[in-house]
Amino acid sequence: MRKREINRFRGVLETQLAALVGHGEQVVHELVGTGGEEIPDPNDRATVEERRNWSLRLGDRDRKLIGKIEGALARIEDGTFGTCLSCGKAIDPAHLCIACKTEAERGERRR
Repeated sequence: MRKREINRFRGVLETQLAALVGHGEQVVHELVGTGGEEIPDPNDRATVEERRNWSLRLGDRDRKLIGKIEGALARIEDGTFGTCLSCGKAIDPAHLCIACKTEAERGERRR
């Protein structure tokens, strides 16, 4: 992969990482800020609880994505970005080639 392409991917990944981290901090601040309120109406309480659960699920998804982005940035730094982690073939910006990704997804479904 060319240096210009690597730099473009690095920029995109760093932008996404900053946005995710900022969003995560915002969600934590909101969750901490709404923790001590008393809501007498059961329906309103359920709505607040559902929003909290949804925020936590999205936060977990973002946390996993942050790990993948950090892994991609680490591969850029060590020069392995653009190669399949499983078989070592040159690939477009991903961490597994199609055949290896298909096999990994089959394994995930079995679990």
